[in-house]
Amino acid sequence: MISINVFFSKYGLLSLSGLIFSTLLMPAWGEGLGDQSLADSATLSVDDTEAAKPPLPEAADGETQKSLWGVELMPLRRVAAGHMLDFRYRVLDSTKAAPLFVRQTKPRLVHKASGKVLAVPETAKLGPLRNSDTPQAGRIYWMFFGNPGGLVQSGDQVSVVIGDFRADLSVE
Repeated sequence: MISINVFFSKYGLLSLSGLIFSTLLMPAWGEGLGDQSLADSATLSVDDTEAAKPPLPEAADGETQKSLWGVELMPLRRVAAGHMLDFRYRVLDSTKAAPLFVRQTKPRLVHKASGKVLAVPETAKLGPLRNSDTPQAGRIYWMFFGNPGGLVQSGDQVSVVIGDFRADLSVE
């Protein structure tokens, strides 16, 4: 795969999607993951005890999300052959949405059926797979969550939590 990327890079054919594909789906060499993919390493908690789970903030409906957080939620989709979950949202008010972009706040996705907590993967070259720039009204922003072993399936109920923000969604 590396020689293919070198070929495409040499001839200017390497796209951002190819870079993301090769970074996410190839084993993370030198990061202690061995044969495990990056998406499989994105589980925060495999402990099912209540003490290990941080409390979830209260979820708000779509209109409250718009007025309280200044965002409009897009459908949550499975991508990368089910190894990742793509969460997107449109910023309506950049001031209200600013807390969602704080780099120190770690987003998490809670699978309601199993209680597993999934994280945003970080790559050595790209960093966390989320937007953390200054938000601009009218733009759509994204973040990817790892989905180890295809845990989250279409139709499953999940909660996306970013600090005090919480969105309850159904996976498409």
